[in-house]
Amino acid sequence: MLSNSKHYILGVHITNRADLAGEVQDVFTEYGCNIKTRVGFHDLSETYSSPTGVIVLDMFGEEAVCEEMARKLAAIEGVGIQKMIFEHPWLEKK
Repeated sequence: MLSNSKHYILGVHITNRADLAGEVQDVFTEYGCNIKTRVGFHDLSETYSSPTGVIVLDMFGEEAVCEEMARKLAAIEGVGIQKMIFEHPWLEKK
């Protein structure tokens, strides 16, 4: 369980938001109970909205389930995944 023993952060880079948003959202919905926090970034101005974007997910639950979700997202052509896992070994002892 990831609850307090680790921070599992998943970065999702989407190269064509307009075309891939539905497919990516389907995976997010499937694993919605494992997403603690979701923050999205893309370039935006009054005249321009970037076709690419990054979504940062703070995950919860079994690490194997989070890895499964990452694999499903990575299988979508045009989606890149990066992970950051911060260990908290002192919390595992409590």
